[in-house]
Amino acid sequence: MDETYIADRIGRLRTLMGVSARDMSLSIGQAHNYISNIENMKSVPSIQGFFLICEYLKIAPKDFFDEDIESPVRLNKLLEELKPLNDTALESLRVFVRELRGMR
Repeated sequence: MDETYIADRIGRLRTLMGVSARDMSLSIGQAHNYISNIENMKSVPSIQGFFLICEYLKIAPKDFFDEDIESPVRLNKLLEELKPLNDTALESLRVFVRELRGMR
């Protein structure tokens, strides 16, 4: 993880949501250029600002820093759908996912 990670990650996740930097900035109660300044590495968010960003993106802070998760919002939605399934159904889905990924 390098110094551009936070800026790049916010930009990618915001783009996945289909929202502009300006709209996101205003939605979290900040100046219109707040997110743009972070994405352009002119500033970094405070801890409070970071939590507001994660809340807006609907992700946990730990998911923000997990480089292996390209779309944490979609993954979290999927996990919510899986929670009520029983063990047999979960195992069937695990096998299906392995097959999708080309694993046996």
